[in-house]
Parts: sequence; C-alpha cells; structure tokens
Amino acid sequence: MGFSSADQQTRGERAAVLLIDHGSRRAAANALLDEVAALVKKRLGPASIVEPAHMEIAEPTIAEGFARCVEQGATKVVVHPFMLAPGRHVTEDLPRLVEEAAARHQGVRFSMAAPLGSHSGVIDAVIERCQSALPDSEPSAS
Repeated sequence: MGFSSADQQTRGERAAVLLIDHGSRRAAANALLDEVAALVKKRLGPASIVEPAHMEIAEPTIAEGFARCVEQGATKVVVHPFMLAPGRHVTEDLPRLVEEAAARHQGVRFSMAAPLGSHSGVIDAVIERCQSALPDSEPSAS
C-alpha cells in the first residue's frame, strides 16, 4: 500500500499512519513523538495523515489518535508501535487497544506495522549515536 495520494485515489481509500509510543509523565518525552510524527508527515507529503498517540499516561490516547485519522478522511490506519521490541505491549496491549478504537469507526480498517527492532535504519542510528559519543578525533595509526 502506498501513501501517495495518486495510489490512494486509484484504490478509493486513504491511508493514515498512527504512531504509538508508551507515553510518559515527562512532557519532553511525549513531545518527541509529536516531532517524529511531524517529520514522517513532512517526508510523506503535506496531504498525508500522520498522528501521534500514547498507549497510556499521556494524551492523545490511541482512541483519540485513531479518531483524528478518521476525521481527516482515513479509511485505513497503519499503526506503528514506536517501540523497539515485540514485547507484551506490542503483541497484546496495542492490538487490543487499536481494535477497540477501530470498533468505533465502522468501515475503517487497520494494520499493525512491526516495531523498530533490528531494522537497518535503527542499527545505523545506534552506530551514529555511538560514534558521536567518541572523542572528536583520535590520532590515526599510520
């Protein structure tokens, strides 16, 4: 499924991305998901639907994020757990909470994307972050 408007118009559906993290009592931690959602939307294009949601503790909730996608015209919501591992939250809690949210919007389908895990982009980011923690320059052995 593509996220381009041409692909979606051909199929008569409009896809949205719902990014879900755990949620935190720290506002800065929750704001990170807003930033990620804005960057994903920028990459996908201004006509795309991308919304953040938190599994617990913070707002918007999953139900609120899902509803925001539908309000913007989504007929299919791709749910991405913005988490690393396929633990209990990803395999049990999120599917249940998203199913409950989707039940309030008849005809809107959803699918679950895999968590970030060992995706090559995550590995690249780990290496980049570790390299940036090293001293600025080390003498080369020649």
